Amino acid sequence: MNRDAIVATAAELADGHGLRQVSLSAVARAVGVRVPSLYSHLQGTTDLMAGLTALALTELADRGDRALAGRSGRDALVALADVHRNYAREHPGRFEAAGALDVPVTDVLQAAGARVAEQTAAVLRGYPVSEEEQVHAVRLVASVLRGFVELEAGGAFGHRRPSSGESWTRVIDALDGTLRSWSSIGPT
Repeated sequence: MNRDAIVATAAELADGHGLRQVSLSAVARAVGVRVPSLYSHLQGTTDLMAGLTALALTELADRGDRALAGRSGRDALVALADVHRNYAREHPGRFEAAGALDVPVTDVLQAAGARVAEQTAAVLRGYPVSEEEQVHAVRLVASVLRGFVELEAGGAFGHRRPSSGESWTRVIDALDGTLRSWSSIGPT
């Protein structure tokens, strides 16, 4: 048993039962030890959650690196968007953890988060987004992707037609169009 194995167990619990169900007690039961034994490897619940967030962001960044290789423009945007959506479907608890804002920022967490943000910035290099505007565009892309994926995962789009898949395509088309015309969008 080590910190990585404990965090991996927490990730499995998050995916299987929901992030809110992850606790030191639940992890200790899953690995067959008592809670005090975990303190040899963790400082507590917030440390566990920071590790889980870092793991999720690292996995997301690894997938993004593979998906974005050799792509630009709309192809890169679609690849990035699909990485986020597919990761959320395969690892719902981890995806939720990847968006956690209430965990202490460790060096590992900061590096993983920077990789994810850099992937979005790399996608934006295929669009007419100036360096001064890049932060705004990164925030737009992140908000659209996370918002859609979270709403879809929560069942918000399952109650009527057309399918969420059709809406996903339209959302990506709209995001692509917005990014293509970014240079004409200026501060008001």
